Amino acid sequence: MIKSFYYLPNEPIKVIDGIADFDRLCAAENSILWVDLCKPNDQESFVLTHDFKFHPLAIEDVISEKPRTKIDDYERYLFIVFQMVDYVGREEGLKITELDFFLGKNILVTVHYDDHRVFDYLYNRAERDERLLSRGADFLFHTIIDTAVDNYNSTLDIFEYEVDQVEEDVLGDSDEDTLKSIFTMRRDLIELKRIVMPQKDVLHHLSRLHYRLISEGLAVYFSDIHDHLVRINDIADAHRESLISSLELYYSSLSTETNKVIKVLTILTAIFIPPTFLVGLWGMNFRNMPELYWHNGYYYSLGAMLFIMFGMLVFFRIKKWF
Repeated sequence: MIKSFYYLPNEPIKVIDGIADFDRLCAAENSILWVDLCKPNDQESFVLTHDFKFHPLAIEDVISEKPRTKIDDYERYLFIVFQMVDYVGREEGLKITELDFFLGKNILVTVHYDDHRVFDYLYNRAERDERLLSRGADFLFHTIIDTAVDNYNSTLDIFEYEVDQVEEDVLGDSDEDTLKSIFTMRRDLIELKRIVMPQKDVLHHLSRLHYRLISEGLAVYFSDIHDHLVRINDIADAHRESLISSLELYYSSLSTETNKVIKVLTILTAIFIPPTFLVGLWGMNFRNMPELYWHNGYYYSLGAMLFIMFGMLVFFRIKKWF
C-alpha cells in the first residue's frame, strides 16, 4: 500500500493513495512530498527504482528487511535504517519493526512492513496540521524518528511491570516458570540494547555531523532524541540488573529450601538413631537379659523410644535448629 501526503504553499494537504506521478509532484517549486510504503508488493516497490532512482544497494537493504541501523549519504539523498520496538509481554517477547527512510531535498520516502499505530498517528497529524510538511522534509524525518523513539516509553513501562512481577514471584512462591521468565526477559533486554546502541550512533551523527540535506537548526533536536536513547539504554541496564538480582535471589531461595529439607532429614535421622540402637541392643541374644522376661517389656521399650524421640525434638526446638 502506498499513501502519500503532498504539500504546496497556500494549499491544503493532498492525500494520494497508490502510485502517482511522483516526478511531476517533486518538480513543483517549494513542494514537500511524503511517500509511505506499507507492506509494498513488487509493483509498488518498483517505484523506488523507476520513479525515485534510488541506489540498488539501498533498495537491497530495504528488501532484505534485516539490515543493521545505519545512515548512508548518497549525495542526492540520505538513506537511513531505523527500528521500532514493541514489547507485549514476557510470553510474546519483542516485536521489531524496521523503518527505511530516503530523505531528499523536498521528499521523504518511508518503507515499513508492519501496520503500526505510530503511522496512524502520523497520518492523522499530517492531514490536520500542515506544519508537519511545511517545515521541510528533514523536519518531517525528525518527527517520525522522534515519534518512533517515544514509542519506547510504552515498551519500557511494560518491561518495568514485568520486572516487578518477577521480583514478586521470586519473593513469593517461585518455580521453574519464574526462572524461565527471568532468562527470557534478560534476553529481550539484551536485544533491546542491541537495537538502541547503533541508533545512538546514528543520532549522534545527525546531531554532530553536517549533512547537506539536514538544516543546521535541527541538530539540537536530533541531540535531544539522542539523549532519550541514552536514557532508554540506562533504564534497560537498570532492569537487567534487577533481573540479575532476582536470579541471584531465586538461587539463594532455592538453596535455602534445599538446606531446610536437608536439615529436616538430618533431624529425623538423628531422632531415629537412639531407637535403632535400643532395638539393636534388645535384639542381641544374651542369656541373662532381664528385660526379655518383663511382662510389659515391649510397651516399656516403645515408651522409652518415644520419650527419647520427643525429648530430642524439644531439644532441637530449644536450639532453634528447625
